[in-house]
Amino acid sequence: MARVSDALGNDTLFARAATEAQERRDAVGRVLPHFPDPVPLGTHGPARIIAMCNQKGGVGKTTTTINLGAALAEYGRRVLLVDFDPQGAASVGVGVNPHELELSVYNLLMERTVQATDVILSTAIENLDVLPANIDLSAAEVQLVGEVARESVLARALRPVLDRYDVILVDCQPSLGLLTVNALTAAHGVLIPLECEFFALRGVALLVETIEKVRDRLNPGLEIDGILPTMFDSRTLHSREVVARVHEAFGDTLLHTVIGRTVKFPDASVAAEPITAYAPNHPGAEAYRQLARELVARGDAA
Repeated sequence: MARVSDALGNDTLFARAATEAQERRDAVGRVLPHFPDPVPLGTHGPARIIAMCNQKGGVGKTTTTINLGAALAEYGRRVLLVDFDPQGAASVGVGVNPHELELSVYNLLMERTVQATDVILSTAIENLDVLPANIDLSAAEVQLVGEVARESVLARALRPVLDRYDVILVDCQPSLGLLTVNALTAAHGVLIPLECEFFALRGVALLVETIEKVRDRLNPGLEIDGILPTMFDSRTLHSREVVARVHEAFGDTLLHTVIGRTVKFPDASVAAEPITAYAPNHPGAEAYRQLARELVARGDAA
């Protein structure tokens, strides 16, 4: 009888565990898959280039570029962050002072004698490098207008270092100008951080239209890797409604991972560290690790 009871008890435990696994749901009620830790790589490269793009500012592009890069680096991927915003926030976020740069991504774009290896800097995070930017980059948009194949300048500049990295993340400026078109032309995929706020939602259709134009005219292989809800607050109906609307419009392009709103992100920015280093056990750090695992599982990162 004891063995029968034990067996029944085990069956109950297994059934409960299975039910709990089934009940793990994402922000729109989809079953949340298990994203395993990425398998270590025996070799590195060629890199998959991902453009972090949204024409609206303040939606978490730079935060996502830095922290996704750091999370992928934790999993043994070699990652290059390309700061493609004249504000230089991604550079600052990994400890680079934009005002002290001898060479920046501007020089790489505009001077044929400058190579990517001349500009790339190491960071304090193992496996994570940065191609830094400063305010000089704002002049490139005007100067590139007269260039031949002006939309492909970044792609040509990155080509020699593709074999050194597994993932290259391009932090785009908040506009749909020539620099952003360069990033989309160079990229294999686009990740769209979307603040969980109604006015941020309105611009996604315009961004998707721009991505489709670039795909048709300049970069046939360009894909939308996913839409990433950021600054999500599950306590508010507004956040939940925005995510539901995105899922209704774009289906499974909406990622399972959501990034919650927390003061730890600006705190980490002030400390010039990714949250995975600044507060490694914080839910925000785990959210970016889950994002890294999800992208690898989807085949959108190495």
